[in-house]
Amino acid sequence: MEIAVQQSVQKKPRLEWLDSLRGFTMILVVANHVLGLGLGMSPKVSSSMQFLVMFRMPLFFFVSGFLAYKAGLLWNGKTLGTLLLKKIRVQTIPTVVFFLFGAVILGDMAFGDQVLEWLSRPLKGGYWFTIVLLYMFIIYYIFCYFESKLKVKSWIPITILFIISLCFYETCYQPKYFSWAFGWRGTPNEFMNTSSINQLFMYFPFFLYGNMVRRYWDGAQRIMDSRWFYPVMVILVIFAALDALQWHTLRMTWAIIPLTLARFILLTMVFMYFRHYHQYFTQRTVVGRSFQYIGRRTLDIYLIHYLFMPNLPTLGSFFSQYRHNFILDTTISIFLALLVIGFSVITSNILRVSPFFKKWLFGRS
Repeated sequence: MEIAVQQSVQKKPRLEWLDSLRGFTMILVVANHVLGLGLGMSPKVSSSMQFLVMFRMPLFFFVSGFLAYKAGLLWNGKTLGTLLLKKIRVQTIPTVVFFLFGAVILGDMAFGDQVLEWLSRPLKGGYWFTIVLLYMFIIYYIFCYFESKLKVKSWIPITILFIISLCFYETCYQPKYFSWAFGWRGTPNEFMNTSSINQLFMYFPFFLYGNMVRRYWDGAQRIMDSRWFYPVMVILVIFAALDALQWHTLRMTWAIIPLTLARFILLTMVFMYFRHYHQYFTQRTVVGRSFQYIGRRTLDIYLIHYLFMPNLPTLGSFFSQYRHNFILDTTISIFLALLVIGFSVITSNILRVSPFFKKWLFGRS
């Protein structure tokens, strides 16, 4: 979603392969929900989920951070206010509407009880993503405003923010010390759950990573195009992913290191793949057009797709009994995900007939 704040800022041509990457990531998100919500499978049972869940959401936030950078934008109070108000409108109104509608359609309790139950959970019945993304944009826009006031332009402020975000990210995997930590089994932290700030801690580093890649795009491309970078990444990610999924050689505080390394490397490799084969992801190819269409409808699909989740626990039981079917796991989940996305897009197009719905439900004027 491009935001034109000032006439003097010229829009750069869209990177078609990046829109395709966003569409590809959306397919992975829906496929994961098909396996988890539709088939009732857990990552420990699904060989596909164990691997894809490592980088699908980090990649989504990475792309969001990449697109958030606005080169040449003149930051002042008016710009900051305009950006914040538009983001709040685009992110909150559709989320509230579909959250309430989802509570009616998908909830197992009475409407009021279901709303309260979802509000008390960090994932908000699945509608946490837009809330957390809004938090990220608010923090990032305020950071950019104050960064613009510095007399000397430097990479140091964004790097410091990135390091701070990694420190908060680390707390999510320290249940012994932090009540909001991922996997915590004690008394829940009501504020963290209700606000979903724990999800912000878990994914903000990937948003900032994408933003830094965009900020220093020329240097990032030189690194990615070097002869040594990709081979080193492949070697590192093999050991990191194996340790995170199979070996578990590191314990306690150190256990998060291979998982974090695998997440950053895997999303970087997928990003590099789409950039390297960009000629296959243009409007001139069927795959490119399809991925780009999905990539430009991510908000619509995200908000609607929960309403079309299949209910196939029997199929999930089959995979639970016959584990490690990565090809079948992935193929079936992606096939069903494409069906769900198709119905979501059709529903979106029906609603978009109305300019009112187009603006207030999907943020398009």
